[in-house]
Amino acid sequence: MGKPTGFIEFERQHERYEAPVARLKHYKEFVFALSDEAAGVQGARCMDCGIPFCNNGCPVNNIIPDFNDLVYRQDWRQAIEVLHSTNNFPEFTGRICPAPCEAACTLGINEDPVGIKSLEHAIIDKAWSEGWVKPQPPAHKTGKRVAVVGSGPAGLATAQQLARAGHDVTVFEKNDRIGGLLRYGIPDFKLEKWLIDRRVRQMEAEGVTFRTSVFVGREATPSFVNNAARETVTPDQLLGEFDAVVIAGGSETPRDLPVPGRELAGVHYAMEFLPQQNRVDAGDSLADQIKATGKRVVVIGGGDTGSDCVGTSNRHGAKSVMQFELLPRPPEAVDVPLVWPYWPTKLRTSSSHEEGCERDWSVATKRFEGKNGKLEKLVAARIEWKDGKMQEVPGSEFEIKADLVLLAMGFVAPVATVLDAFGVDKDPRGNVRASTEGDKSYATSVDKVFAAGDMRRGQSLVVWAIREGRQCARAVDQYLMGSTVLPR
Repeated sequence: MGKPTGFIEFERQHERYEAPVARLKHYKEFVFALSDEAAGVQGARCMDCGIPFCNNGCPVNNIIPDFNDLVYRQDWRQAIEVLHSTNNFPEFTGRICPAPCEAACTLGINEDPVGIKSLEHAIIDKAWSEGWVKPQPPAHKTGKRVAVVGSGPAGLATAQQLARAGHDVTVFEKNDRIGGLLRYGIPDFKLEKWLIDRRVRQMEAEGVTFRTSVFVGREATPSFVNNAARETVTPDQLLGEFDAVVIAGGSETPRDLPVPGRELAGVHYAMEFLPQQNRVDAGDSLADQIKATGKRVVVIGGGDTGSDCVGTSNRHGAKSVMQFELLPRPPEAVDVPLVWPYWPTKLRTSSSHEEGCERDWSVATKRFEGKNGKLEKLVAARIEWKDGKMQEVPGSEFEIKADLVLLAMGFVAPVATVLDAFGVDKDPRGNVRASTEGDKSYATSVDKVFAAGDMRRGQSLVVWAIREGRQCARAVDQYLMGSTVLPR
């Protein structure tokens, strides 16, 4: 619980950021982890609240009060043991998770909550620097083989847990590098990719085999693959070669905006734009990279993906950046006792917004206009919500000049090509139908095939993906061996 009176004595300790004028010149991370002393003060603020709602606020159920207390006492070695007991990849979540645990912190009812995410960041970075994170190969092999399709956080968590249980695990990734949407969906300034590579080396030492540039399906490599896979493997081949198959790819079908002018050059999905910069950061040469340099950029969509487009556009040197959101402007402050311990709806300003961006709410795009097939402007209108329905405000139509529009309105489903190839049942949203409860948790309608992460639950957070991967691994181990010691 930290220091008994710490929550009264100490204010929240914030991580430091590199100044915007400096960080806009590069694509490296710019958040500095807390010092040991500052982290200890942060941990001291964890109060003896009786029921630690933060545990339930965290999808992987991190044992947060315990590692808060251990950091306060500067027992870092034990802190990483506690953290790793529930979370395979705290260096990912400590950087890009929105921290629902902090929204559920009891101290947050009337004070700034404990900076749990910053403690997670500090613990794992110290553990790696001290050499405490070692491969954990199994003492005995089971002789069972498992294929994991997709190498995002759900696939990686599944693979690592199953390998540690003694199974021979092969991870198939359609792109040329491991990491899924961690690799090609998150900008490097939020998550540098050597962090993924370091975990991959650990997992290889634990017995996991990685196969990149392999598309799993029944057709030639589809257009959504960022760079064409060299090989196609059919589900029948996997089911014949492996004792179980886990499909754990991301939700990659973007929500489109079917308005007049959508076909104009200059209107792109966010996931056409962002992965290209990641490839350039990795050293690839792209002749036709979508660049925001010198352009008037409009980002449609107010979530994290939209924020990533803002940050990347500013680093390109955009002339201006405007972000539109369909929903009304959220309140800057909320009645915390009314919504706690749930995630509150409030105005959130990301580090990318602080680097330069105009934002506007309750805006609906009506059409794009241009000349000679090239985008020149966007026509929109103000909207209001009445009786749960969106209505255009009469006489509110306006236009804005635009050279580049990025559609960042979320993702509607996994890519149907893969799911149809396996023949699994889908829910009404197009995700894999698989329950998380009962004797057949995470099992699909097809024998030997399991599903986890975005493919099962839809577009979600990295921390939910890790949770699902861990739980799916337990279900697969139970299926293969009749019993399991893997944690749920």
